[in-house]
Amino acid sequence: MSTFKPYLSAIEAPSLAEVQALAGLTLLEFGTEWCGHCRAAQPLIAQALASHTDTELPCQHLKIEDGPGRALGRHYRVKLWPTLVVLRDGQELGRLVRPAAASDIEVLVSST
Repeated sequence: MSTFKPYLSAIEAPSLAEVQALAGLTLLEFGTEWCGHCRAAQPLIAQALASHTDTELPCQHLKIEDGPGRALGRHYRVKLWPTLVVLRDGQELGRLVRPAAASDIEVLVSST
């Protein structure tokens, strides 16, 4: 049984306007529950975000279920899963596609 939070469905996911209105640092994770790459990335993402909690600027993490016709994923030009997009105050600062190491995610989140 997974201890990771599920992806937000199309009904639950925030709109583009809501994402652009988010204050502070946000990590958008686009993927699906059944994607092997997404599953493999979960411990890496958890490890990277756990090490980031010591900083003064916490990072909100939103897992967005992606698929054909999903407006938010299309706006961010998501082609492969998982795609991690880091935002500050709703503006994209960086992205990482199919992360292979927690350190890569830590650098992405910390360098923004």
